[in-house]
Amino acid sequence: MGSEGPTPGVTVHVTGFKRFHGVAENPTETIVENLQNYMNKRGLPERLILGNCRILETAGQGAIVPLYQTLQSAVIKDTTSVSNSGTVIWIHLGVNSGATRFAIEQQAVNEATFRCPDQLGWKPQKLPIVPADGAISRIRESSIPVEEITKTLAKKGYEVTSSDDAGRFVCNYVYYHSLRFAEQNGVKSVFVHVPLFSTIDQDTQMEFVASLLEVLATLY
Repeated sequence: MGSEGPTPGVTVHVTGFKRFHGVAENPTETIVENLQNYMNKRGLPERLILGNCRILETAGQGAIVPLYQTLQSAVIKDTTSVSNSGTVIWIHLGVNSGATRFAIEQQAVNEATFRCPDQLGWKPQKLPIVPADGAISRIRESSIPVEEITKTLAKKGYEVTSSDDAGRFVCNYVYYHSLRFAEQNGVKSVFVHVPLFSTIDQDTQMEFVASLLEVLATLY
């Protein structure tokens, strides 16, 4: 008895984006670059492992290869560690320059309609993100309890809401691919939109992401 081994943990991987048209400084790039050190100083929640923290190009089609390399590398790494017996979660952070609060996205739509060219010059209009999935009306939902997480974070004092519309730009594009990948590989994925630092300061945003990690650690 007592030889069951360690309690399965929660491994969280986080991505942010580089700058793009109209946003010279993307707060998610700063958050993700500083997250490992921030969590080390704050103290990681019990059972939580902070895995990859990576910055993605703010681009759709041209960035698919590095996106899938990022997603796949975590799965390969996790299958060789004890964390494989626990839960693997991808958190994707993106900025909404017009937002006044955080938004946790419940779903992504199989439609790419970019309001401006991405950083590699692509500007699709009403194209399916994954043609094999069918029409642009196809929706993929996160398996994470978005409403429950949102309510918990709101009780902690954060300006946060749940959302069922991640737009049709690169954020939705990446989220759709990630949700599809998550379903195929037995992991979880969620996307969070954050405001500019001029709307909610950097310290508060770092605290918010840390609190999100803590909430996820208690759920799984």
